[in-house]
Amino acid sequence: MSASARGDLLLLLHAHLPYVRHPENPYHLEENWLYEAITATYLPLIVELRQLQVPEKGPSPRLTLSLSPTLCSMLRDKLLSERYRAYLDRLLRLGEEELTRAQSNPTQTELVRFYLSRFTELRTLYRAIDGDIVGAFAEQQERGVLEIITTCATHAYLPVVREPSARRAQLLIAVRHHRECFGRYPRGIWLPECGYVDGLDQLLAELDLRYFFLDAHGLTYARPRPPLGLHAPIFTRAGVAAFGRDLMSSKQVWSSTEGYPADGVYRDFYRDIGFDRPLSEIGPYIHPDGIRVHTGYKYHRVTGPRVDLQDKALYSPEAARIRAREHARDFVEKRVSQIAWLSQRMDRRPVIVSPYDAELFGHWWFEGPTFLGEVLRLCSLPGSEVQLQTASDYLVNHPVNAVCEPAPSSWGEGGYSAVWLDHSNDWIYRHIHHAETKLHELVSRLGSKDPSAAPTLLERALTQAGRELLLAQSSDWAFIMKTGTAVSYAETRVRAHLQRFNRLVDGIDAGNIDEAFVTDCEARDNLFPSLDPRLF
Repeated sequence: MSASARGDLLLLLHAHLPYVRHPENPYHLEENWLYEAITATYLPLIVELRQLQVPEKGPSPRLTLSLSPTLCSMLRDKLLSERYRAYLDRLLRLGEEELTRAQSNPTQTELVRFYLSRFTELRTLYRAIDGDIVGAFAEQQERGVLEIITTCATHAYLPVVREPSARRAQLLIAVRHHRECFGRYPRGIWLPECGYVDGLDQLLAELDLRYFFLDAHGLTYARPRPPLGLHAPIFTRAGVAAFGRDLMSSKQVWSSTEGYPADGVYRDFYRDIGFDRPLSEIGPYIHPDGIRVHTGYKYHRVTGPRVDLQDKALYSPEAARIRAREHARDFVEKRVSQIAWLSQRMDRRPVIVSPYDAELFGHWWFEGPTFLGEVLRLCSLPGSEVQLQTASDYLVNHPVNAVCEPAPSSWGEGGYSAVWLDHSNDWIYRHIHHAETKLHELVSRLGSKDPSAAPTLLERALTQAGRELLLAQSSDWAFIMKTGTAVSYAETRVRAHLQRFNRLVDGIDAGNIDEAFVTDCEARDNLFPSLDPRLF
């Protein structure tokens, strides 16, 4: 613990994407979610972390990163890795064509060269780590820069998972998968959407998960009221620590009107040549059916809150980089002021918990990784009044905390479960709950399995039914239906997983399992290869 620091900043990035893998199609639109996130967020974050200097003495720069099992599975998938390499190659070919088109425009030429240089460096990095992004993050954990935690297996919103065995399976599968990826047990967990209900802490304690995170009202409305408020954790009656999200630091980054990313100097997300260029020019770089997509070549800045897309001013990477560093200094200075105020009202060092979706940094806010790297650097300087901290280290330094019962809550709109229990998506739950109960009944009839024996067709069918249920439970589908962004795809995914589940369990009940169908499902939805269906 730094003697000069008066308080702690717990920065947490939650990295998650739903499991999107379509081997049946040579090009699938929604797979771009992964490729864009790798290019804009995960590789740039690795670049920033590698540049941080770890001092021989004193505190190391510490960032908490939750990596979802579905994201890790996709990042480690051979097919998706090959497709991502092809995606990068296409970006560079598009850049070369753009360079030719921009010959008469010096400003745009410089922008194209900026992107070509950036994408070339990212491709070089991807090749240098042999496509192993998960391993690159693990390397930063070994350096002491990161603490990596987990989340539920397929990011299920636990308050709506009704069957106790299904809820436990979401957690236990995640813990086992984390150990397979990182060779160590996760100390903490990011509950999907910060979704908490009474009794969930008991499950976390049984799995030896030491801490989790809540939105602010989950802590401030705890029973009894926490004596130190939001800026110190509590222990649940099961002995698990709960940390609450700080609202002030979140608003500075998240707010679409007041947050840093709304600054007019920053790159505009929506204006992209994938929508600007004629189809004759952009055709080879968008969907084969002519569906326009983001390419990553964006030449305009935010400019102003009421400026139409066609009127955006040209982007300056250098001006935006300078502004990102200015905002990083402002962020740290505000945390110093916040800590000074809190310190006068607390009998211990306050901890400011600032969690964000990782994809905000880079994907939505292009300069976000630069901002984040500068915040980490500033907080690691000798004499800094705010020290970067992880939940694990904070609990070592402060092992005594108030015992309270957290309030049911989430960080979704409205603060509870309205986003995931809405008229747009509530139809899915009667089917998912039926599947949860059905799978539990099926596996309850099975005896113990010989781990050395090859799996029988029955065991394969049960295991695949478990995968299909897990994928149907993902909170992403209900969220997409509520927000209206890719509703048809989300509805198709839920229906497809439930249809496969029902066909598999019907075959098991009838004693007539279609092996070809099982094999096809295994090839299509292939995550968690060591899944044990008895967990359900």
